[in-house]
Amino acid sequence: MTLFNALIRTHHITSRKKITKLTQAAKLHDVFVLLRSGGPPGIMYVEGHETGVRGWVEVVANLRYKDYQLAARPGPVVREGITAYSLTPESALAEIETVKDFGVQMQRREVYEWWRAGMGYAGPPDRL
Repeated sequence: MTLFNALIRTHHITSRKKITKLTQAAKLHDVFVLLRSGGPPGIMYVEGHETGVRGWVEVVANLRYKDYQLAARPGPVVREGITAYSLTPESALAEIETVKDFGVQMQRREVYEWWRAGMGYAGPPDRL
């Protein structure tokens, strides 16, 4: 079964009301989500089955975040390592405070170079 992921950048993610909606959407669409909340930049990473990822991205787009950018469209996850990494058993949303910590999480999920390219820190990966 192929997992999909997507990356969204915004100016910031501070509204607790919107974060609650994102959490509800993660459960509804059965996806795993990482948010970099607080000040700029706002970063959202989503991973799950194709329909769930696409549905969750649509929810985010409808929330009208400032400077919303779909930095990496939904597509199959390409892991950089050889370790088999599985989704968290239940849908979940986790908040990360710093861009550095977000990068650490992307390394753990073995999508670090893909994330760096999506953020504009490196050349484009195979799929954006």
